[in-house]
Amino acid sequence: MEIGNGIVKDGDDVLILLEDGTTYLLKVRRGKTFGTHLGNLRYDEMIGKNFGDFLRIEKGKAYILKPGMDDYIRKMKRATQIVYPKDIGYILIMLDVKNGDRIIDAGLGSGAMCGALARYVGENGRIYAYERREKFVEIARENLRRWGVLERVEIKLKDVEEGFDEKDVDAIFLDLPEPWCCLDKAWNSLKFSGRIGIICPTTNQVQKVLLEMENLGFVRTKVWEIMHREYKPNPERLRPVDRMVAHTAYLIFGIKVKTGKECES
Repeated sequence: MEIGNGIVKDGDDVLILLEDGTTYLLKVRRGKTFGTHLGNLRYDEMIGKNFGDFLRIEKGKAYILKPGMDDYIRKMKRATQIVYPKDIGYILIMLDVKNGDRIIDAGLGSGAMCGALARYVGENGRIYAYERREKFVEIARENLRRWGVLERVEIKLKDVEEGFDEKDVDAIFLDLPEPWCCLDKAWNSLKFSGRIGIICPTTNQVQKVLLEMENLGFVRTKVWEIMHREYKPNPERLRPVDRMVAHTAYLIFGIKVKTGKECES
């Protein structure tokens, strides 16, 4: 179920922030207790409080926050590598995801990217999520249900090499080991001026994708790598954190247009 609008209720998801910066994503259950290194959290004491309020525990305060998409993704149950939040934001912009869009998400995995797409297509949009591994589908379905967007997603247990069922979709996102093998099928399912996004971890994969995109006739082809560095929020000693996630993946984008042959037909 989705979290409440202002008052914490039994069954709500909450993000607990301790004073040392530790966070926990929890589901409130009446009568239950959750132990932390700074003291126990009693769910009954959370119920009825406002989001943004705090509980006093043995060694300080525990703030009760509404979870955001970043929190859900970072703490989600997963069986696969996920698309990181630093990449998700740019993918949403480059695919021009908006209310009412119909989008194919091929390579559902644990559902991180699918959940973000489903949030931004809104109640009038639809995500068609393809995954060939049943175990991953079960995990993704539970994640999407927890995020409150499952009703916007049609999950298909199917190998994408068999092709996509949908036509004239607004955008397609491919997160597959060999995405160049199904680019022709993606082309056939995209509407003209529809956008495609592809994620690849290595450069040799990018090269194969680019060759196939050129053969098919995609335009405005771009390749990006998103760098992201966090800073320690200490006003007296502002500096980067000691470690960072550098490379996660390469992002490839393109737009479908009519080819000469299509224009003549």
